[in-house]
Amino acid sequence: MIGILLNDTAYEQDIRELLMAFFPGEAFSHEKNGENTYEAEGILDESRRHFTMVFRETGGPWEKTCSLDVDYENRFETKNRIKRHLYTILSEYTGKELPWGTLTGIRPTKIAMTKFQEGMTEEEIFRYMKDTYYTSDAKINLSIEIARREMQLLSTIDYEHGYSLYIGIPFCPTTCLYCSFTSYPIGKWQGRTGLYLDALFHEMEYVAERMKGRTLDTVYFGGGTPTSLPAGDLDRLITKLKDTFDFSTVQEFTVEAGRPDSITREKFQVLKKHGVSRISINPQTMKQETLDLIGRHHTVGMVKECFLLAREMGFDNINMDLIIGLPEETIEDVANTMEEIKALGPDSVTVHSLAIKRAARLNMFKEKYAELKITNTQEMIDLTARYAREMGMEPYYLYRQKNMAGNFENVGYALPGKACIYNILIMEEKQTIAACGAGTTTKVLYPAENRLERAENVKDVDLYIQKTDEMIARKEKLLAKLEM
Repeated sequence: MIGILLNDTAYEQDIRELLMAFFPGEAFSHEKNGENTYEAEGILDESRRHFTMVFRETGGPWEKTCSLDVDYENRFETKNRIKRHLYTILSEYTGKELPWGTLTGIRPTKIAMTKFQEGMTEEEIFRYMKDTYYTSDAKINLSIEIARREMQLLSTIDYEHGYSLYIGIPFCPTTCLYCSFTSYPIGKWQGRTGLYLDALFHEMEYVAERMKGRTLDTVYFGGGTPTSLPAGDLDRLITKLKDTFDFSTVQEFTVEAGRPDSITREKFQVLKKHGVSRISINPQTMKQETLDLIGRHHTVGMVKECFLLAREMGFDNINMDLIIGLPEETIEDVANTMEEIKALGPDSVTVHSLAIKRAARLNMFKEKYAELKITNTQEMIDLTARYAREMGMEPYYLYRQKNMAGNFENVGYALPGKACIYNILIMEEKQTIAACGAGTTTKVLYPAENRLERAENVKDVDLYIQKTDEMIARKEKLLAKLEM
């Protein structure tokens, strides 16, 4: 148990996230209750110019105190000074260092990209990230490499007058053990998916009208698993999409066909007919025992069959998602998965480090799964990177999530010309992304103010159907302020 005592809450979130990075899986308490294993206490004096930090074991002999002068008017520098001092204390106590140092946010490459745009050299960015965040050399170099590539890939995108479109399909064949996304078993909606599509079309019509005159750059179908929908629904949806939006400028059209148990030849025919340029077929692992454990009702053989079928039907930009740190998997299992992926030869691979969210069954029923061993190491991450580069792929986007096994990252690798532009846009927050469907989030960028605002849709499908007009009203508040 970790306890934090603060007499000023300005930096509570930053302190808490760093603590949790050093002590993953520990419970967290705001109050001193005599049961805490660790306590971190931050005290800011009345002049708001001096910060004292104490870290101790409850009932134990170890205690560390440090004091630092702060400039409360410069919140950015004050936050980073506090985090650096706490990092030093925690590193001394635990005997370990974090690959990303004090960075706990989800977009570390955004730092490198911003500094490039400010005119910094690679050497200056390296020193800045090392001094400011204590980031490891390997992660800094990865951030710089990806930032360079992202800037090149986004060179044709109009940030100010363009936008991207996300369509959320909140259905899956089953719910995976680790999943916290908005998804509902498609079987429970059999015969009723038309109700969802009707509501979705209503929202799509609003977005198309509101964004008229803007350039639509990319379109992305996510979820859930979009190919959970029957082939007829998919055809109806994409037909409506193309009748409603101007596709003449679309550079990329992605549909996640993620679950092999959702794929049929007929569905692939629908995607091909409508010009879908990029698909995902996501095994997560090529170890059958793990697939059974995490609730993916497909076999390794089905993954291969679906991939080969997609190639046969002419899909030339196929991504495969993998997860490192799945329960009971070893580095030998990861190596076997990478060998199988290499033999198939996808155009891109996205390597995720397992992140156990609060809404995932693996967390909600942790007593039931307490004996499962979850391992993620730098050696595993390095292995996947080596295989990706052997396949001719380069890293092109990166993001992090809270509660990631090993405190690592998710990295997308792609062959030249096969990178997903939408993935970069959503992570770097460079463009307005209008999102339609249950559980989606619209992100509106105001370039002149370098500011982003969000409008979220409700996650529950029934509620979304009932309140589609309310979702539209939420968007209107933001989109109406956009200058054409």
